[in-house]
This record gives sequence, C-alpha cells and structure tokens, in this order.
Amino acid sequence: MSWQAFKQAYLIKFWSPIPAVIAAGVMATYFFGLTGSLWAVTGEFTRWGGHLLQGVGIDASQWQYFQIIGLKGTPLDRVGGMLLIGMFGGALAAALWANNVKLRFPQHKRRIAQALIGGVIAGFGARLAMGCNLAAFFTGIPQFSVHAWLFAIATAAGSYVGAKFCLLPMLRVPLKLTAGSQAIKPAAVSSGLRQFRLGLLVFTALVAWGLISLWQAPKLGIALLFGVGFGLLIERAQICFTSAFRDMWITGRTQMAKAIILGMAVSAIGVFAFIEQGAAQKIMWAGPNAVIGGLLFGFGIVLAGGCETGWMYRAMEGQVHFWYVGIGNIIGSILLAWCWDDLATPLATRWPKLNLLNELGPWGGVVLTYGLLALALGFILLWQRRFFQQARSSRSLAR
Repeated sequence: MSWQAFKQAYLIKFWSPIPAVIAAGVMATYFFGLTGSLWAVTGEFTRWGGHLLQGVGIDASQWQYFQIIGLKGTPLDRVGGMLLIGMFGGALAAALWANNVKLRFPQHKRRIAQALIGGVIAGFGARLAMGCNLAAFFTGIPQFSVHAWLFAIATAAGSYVGAKFCLLPMLRVPLKLTAGSQAIKPAAVSSGLRQFRLGLLVFTALVAWGLISLWQAPKLGIALLFGVGFGLLIERAQICFTSAFRDMWITGRTQMAKAIILGMAVSAIGVFAFIEQGAAQKIMWAGPNAVIGGLLFGFGIVLAGGCETGWMYRAMEGQVHFWYVGIGNIIGSILLAWCWDDLATPLATRWPKLNLLNELGPWGGVVLTYGLLALALGFILLWQRRFFQQARSSRSLAR
C-alpha cells in the first residue's frame, strides 16, 4: 500500500466504530493491568475544577469529596492528568490529519444554553455515581461492579427521557442552509497539508514526551501514551456514548450501541485475568447514587449533545458548542463535590460495594456478566427490529 493510500484509508477517512470500540476495550484492559487505574475522565476533570477553585482562593482540598478522590499535585503528577492530556492531544492530532479542525460556532443561543445546562446535569450525575460513561459503564462493568450495572441501566433510561425531551418543539433549532460549491479549492488543499503536518508534529511530540516519561515515571508515561491512543480512537471512529443511546431511541440505528457491548465483552475477560493475578478492582457503592446519577447523566448528555468522550474530541475539532459542554461538566462536578457531605450517607456510603466476583465466586461473576451483556445485546437487536417494523407500518398507513 502506497503512503497516499494508507493516509486516505487510515488517517483521513473515519474508522468503523465496531473494531475501534473493541480496540478501546482491549486498550482499557491493558491500561488497567499496567497502571492499576481505569480509563476514566470525570474524576480528573473534577480535580481540575478543584485546582481552579484553589486558584481563586478556595481551598477545596479539605472538602470530603476531594478527600476521597484526592487533589494533591498537578495533572502532570497524576496518571489521570497525563491520560487526559494524551487524549486531548491524540484527538487533536487525528482531527488535524483529516483537515477537520475548524472553528464552528453554535447557530443559536439556545444550543449554548443546552450545552451548559446539559453539561452541568451530566457532570453532577457522573460524579454522584462516581463515574461517567467510562468508569461507571464501559470500564466499570468489566470490573464486575454492581454499581456500574445500576448506572448503565439508569443512563439508558435517562437518555430515553432526554431524547424525547429534546424532540419538543421548543428545543428544535431551525437549520440555516447555505449554497456552496463541491469543488476542492487550492486553498483548501494547502490548508489540509498544513493541518496534516501540524498533526504529525503534535503526535510526534506527545509520543516523545511519553517515551521520555517512561524512564522517569513509568506509569505517567504509560498513561500519556495510552491517552494518545484513546484520543486517536475516539476522534477517528467518532466514539460517543450519547450518539449510541440517542440514535437508538430516535432513529433505530444501533451500530455504536452494539460496538460498546462488544467492547465491554472483550475487556471483561482480560480484566478478569489481571484480577486473578492480583490486580485490585475498582468497586463503588451500589446505592441510589448510581441510579440517580445515571438518570441525570443520561438525560444531561442527550440535552448537551455529547458525553465525556464525545465532547472531548469534538472540542478538539473546533466545535465551540462542546467547549460549553466541557465547562458545564466541570461546573456540575464541582457542585456535586460541594454538596457531597449532605448526599454521601443517604445515597452512597451507607450502601455496600458489591463485587460480583465476591458475591457469586470468580466464575459465577464472569458468567453473570456475560449473561447480562448478552441480554443487553438482545434488547438492542429487538429494539432495532421493532423500531423499523413500526416505521414501515407508519409509511404503509401514510400511503
């Protein structure tokens, strides 16, 4: 394969979501095995919010929530911080390779309000449940934590309500169509070449930084390199959990939802192998916090238009709408941290941390996890079939 063919096929065209999400599941497994940490983002975003508070004279390090998740050092000292830096950088490099970085502003102020409000709701819900679509779902379920299943089911329900809410006439924004030419202009070709070279520079700098860090602080170097890989995957395959839920409820398309189930199935057995070798699981409280947090998170991501992975790569593409989503996420997580003392006991800490491997035995937990994943996949397939059957019936009646 020539360089130009490789570039067009793998660096410019979008990747198929199913193999990409499966690859993300494999990477998440090895990331856990090598660092003992999960592929997760909102906990670190909450710490970034804590640092911002410290910058304006508010000592958030004494808040009970930050006593739990920690607020020491800087993002450069933490596995989560280096992971996020790598993800932003990897997504930016991938977008630059495809000449897909351009400032795009929301067409209506209503969309800005949705982004901020939805982001706040999603950020609050994610941290109430001690995880987002990653740590309390995609990487939480392979940890065999019951709280992740509660969160996942509640997120699906919340996203359904959010999808129906966003279809209300008051939230619909009229599209502004403009005429344009399909011809590729020389200026666009020149811009594409500049962006591609800049993308290579960003990617090379990040990889070099990661390799150097391996010698000084191995886990930080691993986190940065894995973050770059995750960033490439989410941008090139457009991995967004919001679209997985929203598309399933509204259009009947289930490709991303099926990809997520397969990704977790691949990840679970690898995580189980690491656990059997002594890796410590990440199990959180299976209480109302997981259910309420999931409902809020599911509703919020649909209202905002993007989940944690979705807003990250779209923000790097220059879509300003998703900058507001990210700001809202951090505000929501800080609000949760601020009122955690009042919510912790009734909703979270009084409830048990249920580990399926402990409750049912190692293989019992594995079998149940795969059984539940199979049920989830079956539900998705049945929903898709039912959705399109109803759509065909409606078209027949309309004739």
